[in-house]
Amino acid sequence: MVREPGTTPFQVDLRRHLREHEEDRDLTRVICEIATASRYVINAIRTGDLGVAGTSNLYGEEQLALDVLSDRILRKRLIHSGVISTIASEETDEIINVNLNGKYSITYDPLDGSSLVDVNLAVGTIIGIYRGDNVLQRGRNMVAAMYILYGPRCTLVYSTGSGVHEFAMNSLMEYTLIQEHVKMQPAGTIYSPGGQRNKYSPGVEKFISSLEAKGSKLRYSGGFVPDINQVLIKGQGIFMYPHLEGAPNGKLRLLYELNPMAFIMEQAGGAASNGRERILDIEPEGIDQRSPVFIGSKEDVAMAEKFIAEFG
Repeated sequence: MVREPGTTPFQVDLRRHLREHEEDRDLTRVICEIATASRYVINAIRTGDLGVAGTSNLYGEEQLALDVLSDRILRKRLIHSGVISTIASEETDEIINVNLNGKYSITYDPLDGSSLVDVNLAVGTIIGIYRGDNVLQRGRNMVAAMYILYGPRCTLVYSTGSGVHEFAMNSLMEYTLIQEHVKMQPAGTIYSPGGQRNKYSPGVEKFISSLEAKGSKLRYSGGFVPDINQVLIKGQGIFMYPHLEGAPNGKLRLLYELNPMAFIMEQAGGAASNGRERILDIEPEGIDQRSPVFIGSKEDVAMAEKFIAEFG
């Protein structure tokens, strides 16, 4: 069944949508297992321990109990799918081998922005899916990417390389279609800038000034998933977490955060760059790799690259 872009038929659930698009059965199984896992993550957010876990992740950051629990929930569901070869989670310090005969490898951030839960701000889960047993591939090799936003509504956005589609969780905790083929406008009027501005390079500072001069509005929550979701669903604008003085690689992780979001943004007609090259073309050197990012409307991302090339 083929629908016109932008149509929102009643009660098309996630599994049916994947079937209608004739996705691989095993890929459908993986995506639906992740959707199921999100139900338990939601419950953990609502009722779970907001304290620290007494452990740290591979970046040396203190883990929250919710991070650890969310990681366990997702890992269990992914293993349950029976088709996963390897898993790389932001919360573990090594790649986990699951099934030598598995068809897909997964990278994920189980609860991005978890430190915002105690002040009741939106957080999310980010997933990248690759064919084969190697997670250290360029992002352009992904077969699918998705994120789940735990906000006032719980929404799921996914792409398998044929557009970007948004779903919302209903009262039965099932995901039903909101809109198909989400599209980005060439340029936007909102911007979400991460990092301390007094540590921006001259090129980034001039880019920000140019956005302000044209009347762009600052919209930044401190959460990567909600801020990207705002840009994507409004169909315009740019999110950035640039290189900083003392942090030339920025803050965000290539495998767990940037590649999946870049894949989705490009599928919606947007762009994602580290200021010099396409995010999806970066060759990962390790699971802990970070990168600056400028992601959103194509013209805004191109303008960021221009200012960085000219002013540094």
